[in-house]
Amino acid sequence: MTNTETRLAVANAALPQLYMAVPMIETNSKCSVARKGVGQQSSVSSAPGRRFAKLWMHLPRGLGLASLLAVVLAPSAGWACACGCGVFDVGTGLMLPEGAGGMAFVEYDYQDQDHNWHDTSSAPAANNGDKEIRTHFVTAGVQYMFDRSWGLQVEVPYDDRYFKTTGGASGSDIVSLDWATLGDIRVEGIYTGFSPDMSTGISFGFKLPTGSYTYNDAFGDVDRDSELGTGSTDILLGGFHRGNLTSSNMWTWFAQALLDLPVITRNDYRPGIELDAAAGIYYNGWSLGGLTITPVAQVIASERTSDQGAYASGHSLDDPAGGIDSGYQRIMLSPGIELDMHPMSFYADVEVPVFQDFRGNQVVAPWLLKAAVSYHF
Repeated sequence: MTNTETRLAVANAALPQLYMAVPMIETNSKCSVARKGVGQQSSVSSAPGRRFAKLWMHLPRGLGLASLLAVVLAPSAGWACACGCGVFDVGTGLMLPEGAGGMAFVEYDYQDQDHNWHDTSSAPAANNGDKEIRTHFVTAGVQYMFDRSWGLQVEVPYDDRYFKTTGGASGSDIVSLDWATLGDIRVEGIYTGFSPDMSTGISFGFKLPTGSYTYNDAFGDVDRDSELGTGSTDILLGGFHRGNLTSSNMWTWFAQALLDLPVITRNDYRPGIELDAAAGIYYNGWSLGGLTITPVAQVIASERTSDQGAYASGHSLDDPAGGIDSGYQRIMLSPGIELDMHPMSFYADVEVPVFQDFRGNQVVAPWLLKAAVSYHF
């Protein structure tokens, strides 16, 4: 076995071990939730390690190596939103730091989860009490590099969610709810001192429990995994690397990964561990006057373990008969474009799933959208 194969084997085996090694810290407060999932029950014997290995089997060998490269390069590499919103935090290779100074940005992300999915295929809507989760994520952030080695990034989200589910007074009514609130704030340090060109970096920080995790109606129709906030404090660990594909520097490749690990949780609910990784290329050769046009192509892979705790789906204070309806693996293809007229930049991409493996019955989005406007100073 080569050194690279050994590292990949260690990475595949580490995720479930890491999850078991982190203590579950609970703070006491009360939340009323009720699972309304119906129909097909999933097996509870699928271990995260086997599911992670299954995901990598669907990635070409070279792409799998590139997606993990940012994590493998980190000296102490290790690798959460129940609806998978962590995926929006990777894949923006053009927003990686390139020098001292700052960048203020506003990012808009959108997903409309209205298709029921079980394992690797579409499933009947009747098998899932949840019918639709449509969310608009708006995030204001600042990234500042104090020098060519150290920096800080702060992201403050405000989210709006429409949720259609089965419940109400009879337990079988179709109920629609719409609410908006501050999301979970992220604070991360950045280190890029591995090389003079800042081509390799790591990030480390926290996701804070600032988002609401107790919104509900009189009938408890909003489950914990449908809240905009997780109620947890998470450790964030990430890394990136980029390099030139040609001597002309017109083609650039990048790899990026982010691990979200919940460590302090509330109300007998612990979100799953989420790992998102991206690998892609972009072309620097197009310009129109003072406007630089940069097309981007990337692949984004995600792994999220199932939620734990009494209020997680399929557990004692939810609906054990409904089975486990959380945790997934997903691979997406994402074309994008950046328009740059210094000091302003605009970036947008669309993310289309090409492989999905969801545990139990979960509503999924056929595509996701990301757009960001940034000002460099």
